[in-house]
Amino acid sequence: MRCAMVTESFPASDFPAGGERIAKTLARAGVCSRRDAEKLIAEGRVVVNGKKLDTPAFKVTAKDDIRVDGKRVAEPQPTRLWRYHKPDGLLTTNHDPKGRATIYERLPPDMPRVVSIGRLDLNSEGLLLLTNDGELARQFELPANAWSRHYRARAFGRISQEELDKLVDGIVIEKVRYGSIMATLERQQGGNAWISVVLTEGKNREVRRVLEALGLKVNRLIRTSYGPFELGLLKPGQVEEVPPRQVRDMFGSSKGRRRGAAGG
Repeated sequence: MRCAMVTESFPASDFPAGGERIAKTLARAGVCSRRDAEKLIAEGRVVVNGKKLDTPAFKVTAKDDIRVDGKRVAEPQPTRLWRYHKPDGLLTTNHDPKGRATIYERLPPDMPRVVSIGRLDLNSEGLLLLTNDGELARQFELPANAWSRHYRARAFGRISQEELDKLVDGIVIEKVRYGSIMATLERQQGGNAWISVVLTEGKNREVRRVLEALGLKVNRLIRTSYGPFELGLLKPGQVEEVPPRQVRDMFGSSKGRRRGAAGG
């Protein structure tokens, strides 16, 4: 994970009285998500005022010198958001111990530091939202916000619309409950079925596991939208920034804060 260099510190007004947890500060600065910040700290890569941290609960203020991998953390920049067409075969992670290719290695060189909003697994493709604001990413991912995700799945096997309709009530698989899913059989093409899937929870590999529980084997999975943002005509590997004005109108002027309830 690379870190940006800066020439000035965080504005004091950005911090609440008594300081702010380091994980949240790193997220606001666009270094990573809060979850990934905890991993960085556990790996001993975060240093505050010359001391290596061992807890994400540590609080910092504008006066503290914060560094990741020896590089000073940049102050938060205006929130930006991008639509990215993730190709099949790339991991949504900063680094893979096995040396497999990641999305961050394939992004344009002029892109600033970004984090993904949610993930798509290795063999999934389609819309992935990227932002320089880890707090915004967190707001998207909170279950209470219920952003809908739309997918198109090609799966080997045969199924009826009647069977798919049962997913509206949710399903339990190996003691894990998956919430309401809207699934529509688009067409049966040879031995494969094309199915439109809409869900709000976004658990790990949810679409694949749910359809597998119905006797299907997903062999292609494309995310076509996330909330109000659509894949549209983006080609695999292409990135397009959401107009800043649209981001401000949707989320307000405070970084990572949304206006009203999500939908889509």
